[in-house]
Amino acid sequence: MPAIPKSSFEGMPCHATALRKAARRVTQMYEDALAETGLRSTQLAILLELTNRADNPPTMAELAQELVIERSALGHTLRPLERDGLIVLQEGEDRRQRYVVLTAKGKAKFKEGASAWRIAQERFEEICGRASAKDLRLMLLGLAYNDRFAKLKD
Repeated sequence: MPAIPKSSFEGMPCHATALRKAARRVTQMYEDALAETGLRSTQLAILLELTNRADNPPTMAELAQELVIERSALGHTLRPLERDGLIVLQEGEDRRQRYVVLTAKGKAKFKEGASAWRIAQERFEEICGRASAKDLRLMLLGLAYNDRFAKLKD
């Protein structure tokens, strides 16, 4: 890893800002790898989740919870996927409930995106080291799914 001036750390005591800066830098690399597919990294994450849940499509609320995203923001992210025929929204028994279902075209696009994603994934592991990258991913997922971060008071 490149050396970072000590003053950069001292001037940045905020954990959230440091995480955002790192997330933006890493996201840029993944977005570059995905550019030719027409997918954004957020869209690929949705297609992955839907691929994993092909036998049991999630509701919009379940998908939002799994992706740790606000439901309204999820709706904005799903629109282009629906427009392009990669997903369909199916009504449930309750009209307010909508299931997000991956289409055959979406499955094919996911495979294309996954190939491009592997390039960025390998680059990340080359830079960080495979074991460190895995440890970091598990720690970040632990943060993402820790409900204590959703509220200030326990």
